[in-house]
Amino acid sequence: MPIRHCLLIVITVLSWAATGARAGDKPNIVYIMCDELGYYELSHMGNPNIKTPHIDKLAATGVRFTQGLAGSSVCAPTRACLMTGKHSGRTSVRSNGGGTPLRADEATVASVLKSVGYATGGFGKWGCGGRGSTGVPEKHGFDVFLGYYDQVHAHSYYPRYIVRNSEEVELPNNHGGSKGETYSHYVIFDGALDFIRENKDQPFFCYLPITPPHGIFDIPDADPAWALYKDKPWPEQAKRFAAMVSMVDRQVGELVDLLEELGLRDNTIIFFCGDNGGVDYFKDKQHPRGFHGANKHPVTGVEFRGRKGNLYEGGLRIPMIANWPGKIKPGRVSDHLWYFPDVLPTLAELAGAETPDDITGLSIVPELLGEQAAGRKQVQHEYLYWELGQQTAVREKHWKAIQPRRNGPWELYDLNRDISETNNIAGDHPDVLARLQGYAKEAHEPVREGTFHNRAIHERDRRAKFGREDEAPTAVKTNTLPAKGMIPQDQVKLVRGSSEADGSKRKAANAVDGDPRTHWHTLYTPQLHKHPHELVLDLGKVRTITGFRYLARQDGGWNGSFKACEFYVSDDPQRFESLALKTEFKKTKDPQEATCDAVRGRYVLVKVLSEVNGGAWASAAELGVVGK
Repeated sequence: MPIRHCLLIVITVLSWAATGARAGDKPNIVYIMCDELGYYELSHMGNPNIKTPHIDKLAATGVRFTQGLAGSSVCAPTRACLMTGKHSGRTSVRSNGGGTPLRADEATVASVLKSVGYATGGFGKWGCGGRGSTGVPEKHGFDVFLGYYDQVHAHSYYPRYIVRNSEEVELPNNHGGSKGETYSHYVIFDGALDFIRENKDQPFFCYLPITPPHGIFDIPDADPAWALYKDKPWPEQAKRFAAMVSMVDRQVGELVDLLEELGLRDNTIIFFCGDNGGVDYFKDKQHPRGFHGANKHPVTGVEFRGRKGNLYEGGLRIPMIANWPGKIKPGRVSDHLWYFPDVLPTLAELAGAETPDDITGLSIVPELLGEQAAGRKQVQHEYLYWELGQQTAVREKHWKAIQPRRNGPWELYDLNRDISETNNIAGDHPDVLARLQGYAKEAHEPVREGTFHNRAIHERDRRAKFGREDEAPTAVKTNTLPAKGMIPQDQVKLVRGSSEADGSKRKAANAVDGDPRTHWHTLYTPQLHKHPHELVLDLGKVRTITGFRYLARQDGGWNGSFKACEFYVSDDPQRFESLALKTEFKKTKDPQEATCDAVRGRYVLVKVLSEVNGGAWASAAELGVVGK
C-alpha cells in the first residue's frame, strides 16, 4: 500500500480514537454474510420470486453498493480475505478444501477489534481452519465461535453436533444429511442473539457467516418461510431455496428488533452481504441462468458472466448493504468499488483500532459516513486482485483483466461498456493489458498455509455431514509401482500438463513424485477440461523404452482413472510424432503395465483418451517408464 494511504488511515484512526471512541461510544458491529446468495436474489433488486422485506428495509434506510465484490468466488478463500484484510495473492487460505488453516500468527478482524475492548462472537461457517489446526477461530480473536469450522461439515443442517470453541455441541435426534429434528441454523442464530444480549453493555462484534441458503436445501416445513412458497408451481428445490432466503430475512428483522429492544440500534452498524457470486441453480429451458436468476437482471435481462467458482463478474459480484441510523445517509446507492479485504481496515477505523502492517485492503469509512464526518477523502484502490487455482483476475477502475487458465491467454474487458464480459478487447488495448498483468505479478506471493496438529478431529467433523463421525476412516491399501526394470522416479521430471485441479495433492507433478498417496487430477472447476488429457515427462537423457506402468489413484475414488491411453516418445518435448503404444487400462488399484517394441527417446507424452467410468477426467497416482 502506498505510504500516503497508510498515513491518511493512521491519522483518521487517531482522530476517531481521540473523539467518539474515547467517549465510550464505539459502535457495535454486526456483519451478516449469506452463503451463496446471488446479487439479484433479493426483492429490492427486483427479484420476482423471493420476498425479503427486512433486508429491503436495511437497503432503503442505509446504503446499497453496486460494486461490492467478494474476496474470492468460493467459500474458504473469500472468508480468509474478509477476515485478514488481504487479497487472495497474500492470504494463507487460497484453496477450497474446507479446513485449510490460517497461520498461527495472522491477525483477523476479531483479533484487531478485541485489542480495543470488543467482545467478539462468530456464528455460522468459519472455513479458515478445521479443528486441530492453527486456524481455529478462538485462536484468532474470537471469544466464542459457534457453528461449523469445516465447510463439508456445514453441508448438513442436521449433523449430530456443531462446534463451539473446538468443543462439540450435541444437536438432539440428528442423524446427518437431511435426517433429524434439530435444525442447526436455529441453534446458531439463537446463539448470536444470546451473544448480543450478554454483551449489551460493551462494544461487540457479532459476525454471522451463516450457511443458508447454501444447499442441501433443507428448511423445516414448520418454518413460517416455507408457507410462503410451498404451494408455488416451482421445482421443489427452488421453493426450498426461496424459503431459506426468506427465513434469513425474517431473522434479520428479529436481530434488528433485538437491537431496538436493548436500546442499541443507533450505535450499531449492520453489514449484510453474500459470500461470493451466485449459482445458476435449478436451470431449465425457460431459466438458463437459474430459476431465481442470481446473475441476471430481472428487468433488463443483462447478465453477469460466469458464476460461483470463476473470476468473471458472476463469481465476484455480491449483494452488499450497510446500515447505521443517523450515521449513514438513508436510501443511498453507491458505485464505490471495494471488496472483502477492505472490511478489516474499515471496521478497525470505526473502532479506533490499528491495522496490521501486511493488509492490502483500504478503509471505506469516508464512503460510508461521508468525507466530512470521516475527516478525510476516500482513498481508492490502485487495483483489485484475485487468484483461485489456475485463474487470475485484476481490476483497475472499469478495466478488468482475467486469465481463466494458468499459462493461457489473458482477456480484457471494459466493464463500463461491457458488464457481461462478452467482448474481449485485449488486442485493442495492449498497454492497458500489460499494466494490469504487471499488477498481477506484483500482487502474487507463494502461499504459506497454516498447519494441523491433529487432523483426526478435523476429519471427524467432515464425516459428521453424513452422520458417520464415530466411524473409523476406511483403511485404503496403498499400492506402489514395482521399481524393477523401471527408470527411477527421481530421474523423471514433469515438463508440462494439460491441466491440474486445485490443491497440493492433485498437481500434475504428483504423477511422478514417487508418492502413491498423492495423485494428479485434471481441472474440473470452474471449467471442466475434457479428454484428451496430456502429460509430458523428461527422462533426463535419451533412453531405450520397452513399456509403461500406471497406478490409479489410491484413495477411495475412481474419478479420472485411465482407460484408453497413448504413449509417444521423442527427443523434442514440443513434438511427438512417434506413437510407441496405444493401450487400455483396467479398473483396478493394482499396478498395471503395458509393453511396447523398444524405442529410443528422452521425452514421453502420455495422452489419456477416456476414463474407466466414462467421465471427463484423468488422474494418476504414479506413472512409470520401463527401460534403461
